[in-house]
Amino acid sequence: MERYLEPSELKGNIKAPASKSMTQRAIAASLLADGESIIHNPSYCDDSLAAMSIAVGLGARVEPQVHELKITGSAILKESKLNCGESGLAIRMFSPIAALYSAEITLVGANSLKKRPMSMIEEALNQLGVKCKSTDGFLPLTIRGPLAGGKIEIDGSVSSQLLTGLLMALPLASKDSEIKVRNLKSKPYIDMTIQLLNSFGISIMTSDYNLFRIPGNQKYKPNSYTVEGDWSGGAFLLVAGAINGQLCVKGLRNDSKQSDMAVLKALEIAGAKLTLGEDHIDISRSQLKAFEFNATESPDLFPPLVALASYCKGVSAIKGVTRLIYKESNRANTLKEEFGKMNIKIEIADDMMFVTGGRPQGARVESHDDHRIAMAVAVASLGASGKISIRDSQCVAKSYPHFFEDLRQLGALVHE
Repeated sequence: MERYLEPSELKGNIKAPASKSMTQRAIAASLLADGESIIHNPSYCDDSLAAMSIAVGLGARVEPQVHELKITGSAILKESKLNCGESGLAIRMFSPIAALYSAEITLVGANSLKKRPMSMIEEALNQLGVKCKSTDGFLPLTIRGPLAGGKIEIDGSVSSQLLTGLLMALPLASKDSEIKVRNLKSKPYIDMTIQLLNSFGISIMTSDYNLFRIPGNQKYKPNSYTVEGDWSGGAFLLVAGAINGQLCVKGLRNDSKQSDMAVLKALEIAGAKLTLGEDHIDISRSQLKAFEFNATESPDLFPPLVALASYCKGVSAIKGVTRLIYKESNRANTLKEEFGKMNIKIEIADDMMFVTGGRPQGARVESHDDHRIAMAVAVASLGASGKISIRDSQCVAKSYPHFFEDLRQLGALVHE
């Protein structure tokens, strides 16, 4: 679907979307628990729907309702082929969980996920005695357990998501396990995983993020779990307010372990007018200045930060470009290409991205079927000199299905 947005001032109150990554983790934990768990405030984005489908295939009963999701765990396999959609977290998290089963299970995916390398999963599970075979390093991935536990060493430089999957599956193994991790990135996401596991009765011991000890033969306890707001999606709303708005964003916890909460620091450095309340953040249009920010631990912030930098006076510098290669698109190149169409200059040097601020011009841009690219160019359109048309804008459903409706509610002129 192609949408175009006219320059618009936003005003009003808005609730940030629920965290898709925590919804997916909670679905996996509920699958592994013996009994009924209730997930409150779930995200029903495409990635969460993929996780729900996988949970059903692995034996759970899943009952979605408007404001809560009921899941009854079970280990009775129903489907031997599981579709992860386009979710990188789903494939990396559910592969070790699928290895708990003695039957052969095949994991497949769609679109961009087919282009992401799977060798890290294959190598890790093989170390643990699981038969795991990719297709020349890509999907489909065939797995036959059972996962018994043991010692393993993995590289955490590309993603922390495989570690999340191992931390979720290994407590159910018959033996104790030990994971050595080299060069772990996105440590806050592991904090989120361990926090959630603790709430489901699972114990993990860690030493400085490079050694994890997991006792075997543990049991997941059914839980009533509330999903917090998503700082990744909320970052776009906050940047929208700083560019051309007067917004009150609700639903974002100021004690969150989500790494993308760091957007507050970037906004502060850029001179945004923002006030943190107990349960809300007020932010309004500001005279913005160039900023420097290290996004290595929060690579999903690159798209909203580029939108922010495009309105900042001077050249903003964002570190962590190497974390952007294996996303829905190669986001560094995609951001450079699409913001270039709006006359915003982006240069990439090694691990750095430099964005020369100004005022985006009207243009027709491509989403590259990447939800965060679509949201970034939409937010950048709010103070542009002309309308910005976005091809394949429907991809926002991957993480934030109501994104354009929320912008429209706040006063954005969105046309379909």
